[in-house]
Amino acid sequence: MKRLIILAVLVALAAGGYLYYQSLKASPKYALMQAANAVRTHDMADFERYVDVSSVTGSLVDQVTSQGSALGLLNPGGMMFKGALRLLKPQLAQSARQELQRYIETGSVEAAAAAAPDRLINVSMLGLAGKVVNPDSQFKDIKYVTEQGEQALVGLEFTQPKYDTTLVVELKMRNQGDHWQVKEITNTGELLKHVARLEKQRLLKGM
Repeated sequence: MKRLIILAVLVALAAGGYLYYQSLKASPKYALMQAANAVRTHDMADFERYVDVSSVTGSLVDQVTSQGSALGLLNPGGMMFKGALRLLKPQLAQSARQELQRYIETGSVEAAAAAAPDRLINVSMLGLAGKVVNPDSQFKDIKYVTEQGEQALVGLEFTQPKYDTTLVVELKMRNQGDHWQVKEITNTGELLKHVARLEKQRLLKGM
């Protein structure tokens, strides 16, 4: 009888563990874990399963090109006319995709920058991302996960030691049936404006 009870407990634990794994596997958090692992292993195909690169980079360019004043401070030396930025959106989106792909494949920001095609406007999407989450930043926590039907908003909190603060990057994700996929970074524009204000304050203090 004792053996039967132990066996029943083990079966229940195994079943519970399996159900928990399946529920985790079908969650936004699991998709982000897999995307992070794909970056670590330089697996672009697996990364694209969990991140819609075209959608993310297209949205990124849309938000970045609306932030002319912030770009002027964060990307000195670049051409910052909003009209010119909007006209060159397709080229910027292509450049962003190439930079991201090269970064995933090599893990090198320098190699990613070198992979970008020649452009009339000196704007690197990875370079701007580095202003928000720089090499000294660390992932702190998943601030929130809000599921709304087939969509979810996920807030990722990172430290920003340069300004002694933390920043939350918000991702929009969509349920693809058997997994979740990142579709957009929703607050890129707001983050760039916020970091530009912090940088301006830092420069003023240093004067």
